[in-house]
Amino acid sequence: MATDTIRLILGRLAALSCLLACQILPAVAQQLPAPRDTSFTVHSAFSKAKKNYPDISVARPAVPATIQAKTNLTYCTIGSRNLQLDIFRPKASRKKGYPAVLLIHGGGWRSGDRSQHVPMAQQLAAKGYVTVTAEYRLSTEAIYPAAVTDLKAAVRWLRANAKTYTIDTTKIAVWGFSAGGQLATLLGTTKGDKTLEGDACHQSHSSSVQAIVDVDGTLAFIHPESGEGDDSKGISAATYWFGASKTEKPELWHQAGALNHVTSETPPIAFINSSVDRMHAGRTDMIKKLDALRIYHEEHGFPEAPHTFPLFNPWFEPTLKYTAAFLDKVFKVK
Repeated sequence: MATDTIRLILGRLAALSCLLACQILPAVAQQLPAPRDTSFTVHSAFSKAKKNYPDISVARPAVPATIQAKTNLTYCTIGSRNLQLDIFRPKASRKKGYPAVLLIHGGGWRSGDRSQHVPMAQQLAAKGYVTVTAEYRLSTEAIYPAAVTDLKAAVRWLRANAKTYTIDTTKIAVWGFSAGGQLATLLGTTKGDKTLEGDACHQSHSSSVQAIVDVDGTLAFIHPESGEGDDSKGISAATYWFGASKTEKPELWHQAGALNHVTSETPPIAFINSSVDRMHAGRTDMIKKLDALRIYHEEHGFPEAPHTFPLFNPWFEPTLKYTAAFLDKVFKVK
């Protein structure tokens, strides 16, 4: 009798285990965050670059005493997903508000983290800017154009919270590195494009920006200079992001290139580039368009630098100076 009872209990436990494994656990798993791709970090980039540049160091300047910060603020909620940002600003009050800069990290639209550009954000804040480092959904979580619509929502958040953070809403810039540079230029050149605007968060505010800083971000995906979308040795980062190869859905790849969106309303742009030409594919053609429209632009380069140069010394400081000088000029900051 005791044996039968034990068998009955074990049977019921097995059934319960099956129920958990087959029904409950999958439902829970669907609510968990998408797995993060941690292949691109400051450490991994440093380890790779140091092989050819032994004298470099990770840029970790002292935090300026003149700034204040708030971290992990939710700027938009999509479903159950809270998108967050960190904000840095001068402690000194300013009646007319400070210009703002949204900084966008790189990582092939699949990896990377907003913390990678906190040093740049802090140093820009010390020069009289309200700066924001924002996360966006990567391709492991949502494919194109989710990242674009997320970041446009971040710009709208800046305007919606302008009084709280002393922001001059007529002077908002976007700065991006690598994939972040591509996103920055696309965001900046698609003012009023409903297909890329998204339908979540602060819709009564504009996502337009008044200046762009593109740090080694591609301007065209399907272009003679572009190295994006080569799937011959494995699926490329861009193919993951678009959810289709460039031969399957070329219209998406063309749509994501800022080169294809230059108009008379395109804001001034600063290009800051490394020695890796393919990382800024389409720049020459874009400059020709900007010149034809008499839109102000600057070009700065580090001919001997690796693609990841803005993360490291000796390039961090000149990148900061180029950025600040450009924004000061465009926004007439004194």
